[in-house]
Amino acid sequence: MTNKKAVAQKLLQIKAIKLSPDNPFTWASGWKSPIYCDNRKSLSFPYIREFIKSELCNEVFTSFPDAEIVAGVATAGIPWGAMVSDQLKLPFVYVRSKPKDHGLGNQIEGYYEQGKSVVLIEDLVSTGKSSLEAAQALIDAGLQVVGMVSIFTYAFDVAVDAFKEKGIKLISLTDYPSLIQLATEQNIIDSEDQKALLNWRENPAEWGKFV
Repeated sequence: MTNKKAVAQKLLQIKAIKLSPDNPFTWASGWKSPIYCDNRKSLSFPYIREFIKSELCNEVFTSFPDAEIVAGVATAGIPWGAMVSDQLKLPFVYVRSKPKDHGLGNQIEGYYEQGKSVVLIEDLVSTGKSSLEAAQALIDAGLQVVGMVSIFTYAFDVAVDAFKEKGIKLISLTDYPSLIQLATEQNIIDSEDQKALLNWRENPAEWGKFV
């Protein structure tokens, strides 16, 4: 099992995760958020990149030993998926957010055979909507989705419920509760910040209206 605090520590170390409850970020959805997570930064740090790759491989190998294909979710999941497939010597494909509007009109890029079992690699899970849409594209193509491994998840109830409803197992190397616990232990945030950060996760869509 992955040490969630160790992974969170790496992400904080390179500032892939930033915490700012007093000056929140604005997500593309319009939500106000006291946290910003950009795991793509990890690709620029070789030792941390290697650490995360190894942890992803361990989870795939342990939790989804029957996976025959590794699929990356475009775009941020592509490099991680490619590294995992290379390490485990499995075929690799990636899933676009929507089919191309030219050429062959592919949504899934790469070679695959129907009926094969596939594990998805994702860098970040928030509401789970885009991740599950990628999973559905694979299912529609005749593949069996055995699960998904992500680097980080906010562990929103809406995402947890959505994955359960879809019957897809999600494993994340680290998550929001582990991150906040670590940040508190290391005095990166104080008790008031911790309260604000935990309140945000309970109702992120409404939280910004009172900040």
